[in-house]
Amino acid sequence: MNLVYSTYDAKARFSEVLRHVRAGRTVTVSHRGEPVAEIRAIQPEPKTIDQRLEDLERRGVLVGSGRRKRRPFAPVADRPGALKRFLDERDE
Repeated sequence: MNLVYSTYDAKARFSEVLRHVRAGRTVTVSHRGEPVAEIRAIQPEPKTIDQRLEDLERRGVLVGSGRRKRRPFAPVADRPGALKRFLDERDE
C-alpha cells in the first residue's frame, strides 16, 4: 500500500514520513490531490550486469525475454586499438 501525504502534511510530519521510508514503504507527496513526488529508500547500486538487469526488470524498465540464464557478453573486437582504427577510417 502506497502512503499519500499532502505537501503540508509531508512537511509537518517529515519524521513520520522518513520512518515509513526506512521501513521500506514508498510515500507519495501530492499537491492539490495530484501526485508530484515519490519518496523511497535508496537501494544499493547493483554490482554485476546480471544484477543491474534484474533490477531494471523488477522496476519495470525492461521486460525479460523469458530465458532465465543469460549468455555472457562477448567483446565486439578482440584486437586492441579497434576504436582508433574505426575513428581513423571514419575521418578518411
